[in-house]
Formats: sequence, C-alpha cells, structure tokens
Amino acid sequence: MARRKPTIPPELLDQLLEGSDPKEVFKSEGLLDELKKALAERVLDAEMDVHLGSEAEKAGKNHRNGRSKKTVLTDSSALELSIPRDRHGHFEPQLIEKYRRRFPGFDEKIIALYARGMSTRDIQSHVRELYGLVISPDLVSAVTNSVLDEVKAWQSRPLESVYAVVYFDALRVKIRDEGTVRNKAVYLAIGIRCSGYKEILGLWIEQNEGAKFWLKVMTEIKNRGTQDILVAVVDGLKGFPEAIESVFPEARVQTCIVHLIRNSLSLASWKERKPLAAALKPIYRAETADAALAQLEEFEEGPWGQKYPTVAQSWRRKWEQVIPFFSFAPEVRKIIYTTNAIESLHSQVRKSVRSHGHFPSDQAATKLIWLVLRNIEAKWKRPAVPWAKAKSQFAILFGERFTITD
Repeated sequence: MARRKPTIPPELLDQLLEGSDPKEVFKSEGLLDELKKALAERVLDAEMDVHLGSEAEKAGKNHRNGRSKKTVLTDSSALELSIPRDRHGHFEPQLIEKYRRRFPGFDEKIIALYARGMSTRDIQSHVRELYGLVISPDLVSAVTNSVLDEVKAWQSRPLESVYAVVYFDALRVKIRDEGTVRNKAVYLAIGIRCSGYKEILGLWIEQNEGAKFWLKVMTEIKNRGTQDILVAVVDGLKGFPEAIESVFPEARVQTCIVHLIRNSLSLASWKERKPLAAALKPIYRAETADAALAQLEEFEEGPWGQKYPTVAQSWRRKWEQVIPFFSFAPEVRKIIYTTNAIESLHSQVRKSVRSHGHFPSDQAATKLIWLVLRNIEAKWKRPAVPWAKAKSQFAILFGERFTITD
C-alpha cells in the first residue's frame, strides 16, 4: 500500500512547532487556535480585497478603514478575530457573517450532543469542561431550534405512492401543556417500500392515542402522495383497523401478535404466564389460517381456555386482523406479524427522552425526537430481511399493486 503524501510539508510543520510545548498544542489558545485565528483573518482580508476590487467599490473610492474585534465560538474554543472594515460600510464577510457569533461546525456539534439526549444544561456543562467555553442554556436552545425548519420540511415531504408494509404505533412522553405535565402520545409510522428499504413516514403528538387521531394521520399520509398500503401492522387499539381502511380500503390490516399475546398474559398471574404463553403458541405458529382457527378452538376447549375464556374471546374479536400474515411463508411472517420494528425505534427514542424528564412544549419534544429519528434512519442502509423472498411473495399476492419504484 502506497504511503500517503503529506498535505502540509514537514518543513512547514517543523517551523510551526518550533519552540512550542507539545502538551499545549491542542489546548485552548494553543497552536491550533492560533492557526485558526490566523487563517480566519487571512480569509477575511482576502474577502475584503475582492470586495474593494469590484468595479462598484472602485467607482465609489471605497477603501479600508481599520478593524474591529469580534469574539466567535468555534467547535473547540472561543477566538477573538480582527475583522477588517471599509469606509462606506458595504463589506459583508462570508466566513463570519455580520451578526453571527459562531464558527461553522459549532452548531452541528451542539445539535449532535442534544440528539444524544443531553439536556441544555448538560450541554452547557459539557462544553465548559471540554473547551473552557461558557455558553448559556438560551444559546443551546437557539442553536437546536434551528432544526425546526428541517422538521417542518421533513414532515411535509412527499411519500412513496405504495408501501409494502407500514408499522403504526405510539409511545408516551411527558410534555408540559397549559401549566400541567401530561403524558402525551407520540405517534410514529415506519414504511417499508416495495424495494425493501425502510423510512420513517412522520411523527405526530396528541393528548391521547385514539382511532380518531390515527384517521387524521392516515389522511395526511395520503395527502402526501401515498395511494396504497399493502399491509398495515398495528397494535390492538379499538377502531384502528377501521381508521386505516376508511382511507386505504384495500390495505390488509395485521394486528400485532406480540401485543395480542401480552394482553392475553396480563389476565394471568405471574406463575401462570409462561404455560399460558406456551398454550397460545400453536395458534400463531400454525401453517394456515384454517389450522390456526382449529388451534384456537382447541385452546378454547382446553384447560387454559376454560380458566381464561376472555383470552380466546379477545383473539376471536380481532381474528380478521390476526390471520393476514398466514398468507406468507414462515420466513416472511416475522416481518409483518409484529410491530417490533417500531418498538425498537421507541426504545432508542426513550433513551434520549429519559434524561429530559419532561419537555416544556410539543415543539421541544418534536425537535429532540426528530433528531433521534434522523440519526437512526441514517443507519438504515440495507433492505429489510429477508426481503428477497418477501418481494416475490408480495408480487404474487398483490399483483400490480406491488410496484417497485426505486
């Protein structure tokens, strides 16, 4: 392997380091900060030369008029720069704009810390300890608020015309509302395109999780360009299937089997939950929908069905939304029989939310959750597994409705 040619001549580095204490080079106000300051001022002077060299400024006989001091925050320290001025006050520096106090890169670092779940005061302490900079919580809020326009654009962006699978679910977040901290529902949706790649369709915040609000979510998704959802995977919320089918009438609604099992086990004591779970397993592991119904009837007539009749009743009430995944081979069923994909998303969001206690507003909660979602989505580089097999089965079951566009 060829050795990489140095971009800075060793002779120049030797000259720069001459007489410097190696321990001080990377510290605040050390050699690196001196270089940043010198380079920044050189760029500003070059900008001024270009400005004064323009035909308009030459005609107006404009010229340099001293310098002014300005302290700017970088991603590692605070620098006091000497900013050139012109006589007519027309100079608009591009490197550090007139009213900016932060160097490029500083805001991104603050936003990255915030996205990891650090509170504004935690970030304030972190920056002070690492860089010796004193920043206010208001500055952190101002910097992180800069992403709100991106959130708005993301939430209104056009969506795919068809999604093979969409997972819908909600988690709870504490948010202050009208002077009271409320446990609000944050609605999330993950779509799997027909190509197998995942994307987060949006996030919505409402007082409570309910079918009425999910209907609003479905309508928004359709208004953003989605014309068809092949399989919608949901929890057991009453009225949810009807909300989906009223907007996407051809969608197959799949109740999350894991949610159904959890609800069933909640009816039993701790000691009985493991054997009850084992008794339910033959139902959802059956080869076909007919075989699953036979297993449900057998469970009903058996000891667990007799002891807990409401368990079988709850499965029967949702049976039309339990059986869609039986249309697929067992290897593909794992993709669509549970909302685990979105629950995994929830767990990562909760890690970041936990340190905040509660949010002062819906906007503050949206800002952080979106940053977390953006980081998660950036790691989704491959199709859902095992999509090669799923793709052929979706094409057979849904025909022309299954359309790969990317």
